Amino acid sequence: MKRLWLFFALCPSLFAAKPNILFILADDLGWRDLGCYGSPFNETPHLDKLATQGLRFTQAYTAGAVCSPTRGSIQTGKVPPRTGVTDYIPGLSSAGRKLVTRPTNKQLALEEVTVAESLREGGYQTFYAGKWHLGNQGFAPEDQGYEFVVPDENHAKDWQGGQKLSEAAMKFLDEHDAKRPFFMFLGYHEPHTPILEYPDHIAKFREKAAKIPADAAPRRERDGMTRTVQNDAAYASEVAGLDSFVGSVLDKLDRIGLAESTIVIFFSDNGGLSTKSDPGPTSNEPLRAGKGWLYEGGIRVPLIVRAPGLTKAGTTSDTPVWSTDFYPTLLSLAGLAARPEQHRDGLDISSVLRGETAPSRDALYWHYPHYHGSTWAPGGAMREGDWKLIEHFDEGSVELFNLQTDLSEKNNLAKTEPQRLQAMQARLAAWRKETGAYIPVPGVTPEKPKKKGKKPKTER
Repeated sequence: MKRLWLFFALCPSLFAAKPNILFILADDLGWRDLGCYGSPFNETPHLDKLATQGLRFTQAYTAGAVCSPTRGSIQTGKVPPRTGVTDYIPGLSSAGRKLVTRPTNKQLALEEVTVAESLREGGYQTFYAGKWHLGNQGFAPEDQGYEFVVPDENHAKDWQGGQKLSEAAMKFLDEHDAKRPFFMFLGYHEPHTPILEYPDHIAKFREKAAKIPADAAPRRERDGMTRTVQNDAAYASEVAGLDSFVGSVLDKLDRIGLAESTIVIFFSDNGGLSTKSDPGPTSNEPLRAGKGWLYEGGIRVPLIVRAPGLTKAGTTSDTPVWSTDFYPTLLSLAGLAARPEQHRDGLDISSVLRGETAPSRDALYWHYPHYHGSTWAPGGAMREGDWKLIEHFDEGSVELFNLQTDLSEKNNLAKTEPQRLQAMQARLAAWRKETGAYIPVPGVTPEKPKKKGKKPKTER
């Protein structure tokens, strides 16, 4: 591969017509957190403008309900059970719980040929800045195909982090080799917790929140509580900050004349955080629950694609797509050969971008065999057509919904559709077997003694 890369580097004219690619990944941004997705409270003028210039998906899904599994699926084109990254890294212990869970892999294996490695082999300059969350030293972006990397030093997170990330991206745009196409991946932290007040935006949203009637009562979700209204001023200021950061990079593409030769993809790594022991900072209504859950609120997210010459401005698509689809699609758009053994769980959806017939897909599957701070307990799910199955391992219960008539997943049809339920459960079990997914086993693990002077570990 190294010799092949050297050949490509010495022959940049071979790739002059290939599109540049800008992939922007938000962190915990909910399906309804953008104005163009119907947010009643947040304001996102730059991303709303991007939607008017490209294609907005209404049924885009992440392969995981939390960050690391989805991020791994984007980089590899594989579902989480295949990579072993099935929870956010490092994940929560199951100590004291009903089921004993297996820890997630703490890094994405170097044996995986990432989308960055494939594009780099195909002549692309590859750039990464921001949150990675797929391994530390030895498993960082520079070890997974990214040629230019801006280290993520924003674990503590302050409101200037996104601005710095955008400035690094714009610097790269000024200095990149204009004879070669680029693949730029920007992993913003917004609007992940801790929720901060962004100075340029907070005053406006405090004023808006003050005019909203008293909070609607949160809704109970098993052991958690779900926020049912968007009215958190600090959260809205984070979303507005994200919007302005993205806007600055998009404006830069316009100013330097690269907008027409650059494919822009905007996506989120999981649904908005709405459900916890206390309500989360956003609401995904009408979708049920949020981050950490396999209801629609945890896995259905915003996706906007602007591909000049392919997407028609201001259009929408109801085609269900998945985070594993990016890998084969980007190879196709770059004119590079597919790698079906690598991105085996993804489909090339470039036909959807062109407004043509979508490729045939039998079903979408999810496996989240861990406990999570959102109060989710281990389970799995699948979507087949309009039908959605959810299995709760710890309760031994199942739910069946028709998303066409019940987007909020309120009416469990498991008892009235026994044949459909049985068939879908069989398919989900077969998928788990084929992908090597494991099922947590009963048997409460002992509580570990708490160390004095240390705060409990929380998810980042």
